This record gives sequence, structure tokens and C-alpha cells, in this order.
Amino acid sequence: MVKSKSLLILGFVWPEPKSSAAGSRMMQLIDLFAAANYNVTFASTAQNLEFSEDLTRIGISIQNIELNSSSFDEFIKELNPEIVLFDRFMVEEQFGWRVSECCPDALKILDTEDLHCLRQARQLAVKQNREFTFDDLFSDVAKREIASILRCDLTLMVSEFEMDLLHTHFKIDNELLFYLPLFSEQLDDNPSFENRADFVFIGNFLHEPNLDCVCYLANTIWPSLHLKLPEAKLFVYGAYPNDKVMQLNNSKINFQVLGRAEDAAEVIKNARVMLAPLRFGAGIKGKLLESMQCGTPSVTSSIGAEAMAGDLEWNGFVKDDPKEFVASAIALYSDVVLWEKSQENGYLIVGNRYQKSSFENDFINRVYSIKENLKQHRNSNFMGSILQFHLNSSTKYMSKWIEEKNKKI
Repeated sequence: MVKSKSLLILGFVWPEPKSSAAGSRMMQLIDLFAAANYNVTFASTAQNLEFSEDLTRIGISIQNIELNSSSFDEFIKELNPEIVLFDRFMVEEQFGWRVSECCPDALKILDTEDLHCLRQARQLAVKQNREFTFDDLFSDVAKREIASILRCDLTLMVSEFEMDLLHTHFKIDNELLFYLPLFSEQLDDNPSFENRADFVFIGNFLHEPNLDCVCYLANTIWPSLHLKLPEAKLFVYGAYPNDKVMQLNNSKINFQVLGRAEDAAEVIKNARVMLAPLRFGAGIKGKLLESMQCGTPSVTSSIGAEAMAGDLEWNGFVKDDPKEFVASAIALYSDVVLWEKSQENGYLIVGNRYQKSSFENDFINRVYSIKENLKQHRNSNFMGSILQFHLNSSTKYMSKWIEEKNKKI
């Protein structure tokens, strides 16, 4: 089949699906558009790292692009995409005005991954040792992120909680938002309770919620848990661990920091319980979704479980108090009946809420509908037009000034 439609993805980084949920998410988006008969080009200013996906292997064109350079204008004019997808709002800030100027009829889609303003507000509250309040949301990051959402024709959300937050607290029209979570399926041949042992945590350490979580595990959760289950081990996996993480390794108490996992599913499905006491964050958590598909019950926090299960029962326990967290982990680790019931809960969540077939047609149809009625859609979002106008009047000329300055260096 000849692919006649063109999609340009502007990535904050090159996707690493074996390192992070964000990388998996990007590969799922690429797959959705490729299946809908789009020629996909992925471009980024970032360095292509060792564990980045080889996109050319699956027929995706790639392009290195530069910030503050008119070379991007020449590139996108020649490509002339029907759709441009921005991976995170920072990329839209950098290139959105160039897209609008060079390809004004291109449909602009923003993929949030999670709401950065929510994650950072919660992080600030944790650092200040206080409760998060919704007043914390109204930050400079929020102003930038909400402006980016308004400038785009459609924003993809992975969390229903965050969609409601945008609508309730920031008055974003639901016509600008689309709920598209990570996709998942139950894996085959998941080991039984008796054929599993130990606890596991996994997460990319470039993501600050994961770094904080492992420190919290090491200093608060695991010492108490180890006293109750001295034979059990906690295996900590994650790409890009720094020295702070590696120094948490402590064989005396079976706290083992092992760095990157070659096969995340393999290490998760061989553990009996996933521990994820996340103290801040946003979006839905790839580690917990993968835990469900691997049949591995989990103990997490309210932040970790947020928006993931809907009205369904969690595949384990959701506890914020450290003592209750430890007690729940021990119960789940020791009680086969409780463990198997929790495993089944996870399978139900995956089957009812994260099936690709439940979303792909509605998503592509929504894209087609907006594209066919783009002028009317944008007229209904006049605030976005205002923000686009002012972005062009500020960022555009700052970028051109930087470009000229760089020529003189």
C-alpha cells in the first residue's frame, strides 16, 4: 500500500522504549499513524544514544534538526507534513511558530506524556515537606504548558485525572483534548506465586520521581520490610543510574541496585511483588502497567495509582503511610490467595482500560475530523490564536537574533 500522508514528529529525545514508558508511548504513537497509512518522519535536536530505537529499521525517516536555525524552515517546507506532533510542550515552544509560519495548514498535535506543571508542583511540595495544594499548580511552568496546549489543535492525555484538572482548573475546552493512554496486553506464561521470589522496582533515573522513590525505598521502606522478611531481596533496575543511586546498593540488607534491565518484562514477571512508593509524579506509571501485564501485584502510593484503575480494584495495595505500606507488602508477599486475587485484578485493569483496539479507531477518526474542519476548529479556539500571535512576535525574533549571533561566533 502506498503511503500518501505525511506526519512529522518533533521529539524532545530519541525514543528508548526499553528504557522508559515515554519511549514506549512514542513507539505506540508511531505505530498508530503508520497503520493509518502515514509516512512518518521523526526529527530531534537531541543526540541519538546507545539505547535509542533504530527507527529506520521499521521504515521511519529520521532527521537531526537544530535550534534557532532557518535550516529547519527549509526542511519542513520540503517535507510539507499534513500533521506535526510535538513530543512535550518545550518542543512546541521551540518549533511551533516555525511550523505555523512554514506549514500553516498542518494539524498540530501535542503529546503531554504527563502534565509537567502537576509533576513539578508536587515535587516542590515534597521538597518543602508539606501537602500539595491546587494553588501550587499556577506556576510559570503551568503558564508555558497551558499556552502550548492552547496553541495546538489537539493535545493527547494519558490520564483522565489530568484531563479533568485541565478542564476544571485551567478551563481548557474538551474539544482540544483526547484521552489516549499507554497500551498494554496481558503477557503469556507468567510464573505462578510459587515460582517467583523477591521484590522489584524499575524506572528510568533521568526521571526525578524515580530517583526520589528509590531513595525513599532505601531510607524509609526497605529497612522495616527487611526486618520482617530478612530472606527477601529488593532488586532495583533502571536506565541511567547516577552515583547517588548506585551508592544505595547494600548487600547486607539485600537492597540490590542493578542498573539497566535488558528485558524489563523478564525481571518484573520473576518478582513476586512490585514496590513503587512514588511521592510525586503525574500521568500514568509505565512500571505499574507493565507490572499488571506481567501478573506481578504491586504496592504503590496514591500518586502511583492515580487514574490507572478507574473504578476497578487495584492489583495489590495503595498506601501512603510508610507503616501501612510495609504491612501491605508483607501481606501480599506472603499470602498466595491475596496475591492471586491481586494478580487477577491487574489483568482486569489491563483488559478493560489499556487495549489498543479500544482507542485506535476513535483517535484516527478524531484526527481526520479536525483536519477536515481545521479552520472552524481553530476559530473556536480564539485564545489559542492570540497566544500563537504573541509567540510569533516574541520567540520568533528572539530565535532569529540567536541565529544571527551564532553566525558571528
